[in-house]
Amino acid sequence: MTENMVQRFVIGNWKCNKGVQEAKNWFTEFARRYRPTPGLTIIVAPSFLCLPSLAEHLQALGLENVALAAQDISPYPQGSYTGAVAADMVKDMAEFVIIGHAERRRYFQETEQMVAQKMDEVVDAGLTPIVCVDQPYATTQLRVLNTDDGNGMIIAYGPQEATMARIPEAPARMAETVQKIASILPTRPVVYGGALARDNVQNYLKIPALAGLFVGQASLQVDSFLDICTQMAQGMGGN
Repeated sequence: MTENMVQRFVIGNWKCNKGVQEAKNWFTEFARRYRPTPGLTIIVAPSFLCLPSLAEHLQALGLENVALAAQDISPYPQGSYTGAVAADMVKDMAEFVIIGHAERRRYFQETEQMVAQKMDEVVDAGLTPIVCVDQPYATTQLRVLNTDDGNGMIIAYGPQEATMARIPEAPARMAETVQKIASILPTRPVVYGGALARDNVQNYLKIPALAGLFVGQASLQVDSFLDICTQMAQGMGGN
């Protein structure tokens, strides 16, 4: 990446989808058609089940500017925490960790304190947190975090109605929130996620303060995800 180039991101969150072989097939097809763009990092978050195999597969494919993320992490270190996956356990398989997703807050009753603990664990393990926030709680959600040392932390803004009801937020309203987040953490990149699809991302790429896209359903198919990546690259002046 050249000096002064602004870093951009397209993040694909597969949520609770794809087994190991399906995930490997996805990456094989993605690799066949993918063309890297300087300054654009592609991040894919598969299930914990797929992480070990995909880490090896991705290394073998040798894709430039492509990384893996864990979808969640334990708020505790390794130890007597049945069913938990500690940050230290995934640091050799992923570079990023999603924390505080609206679905985790809603369905698993995650509190602000739990998210803050996860943030600390992720940073201590040398991983980069992708911290999810929503409205009207974004300010509170950010201020409980220790953001001084965030290992390049990315803020993912996803309004609840967009995440849960799959209704994308109006670009103008989204831009206001992104600007507000940027005023709190001016050095942290902010990405938007919420009902994004290949036919509506252009509405958001024109917003200067936005550093990227956080894609859910549309990341499950190689065609739609590659299309979104291509639109982002073209918006940056890529090929």
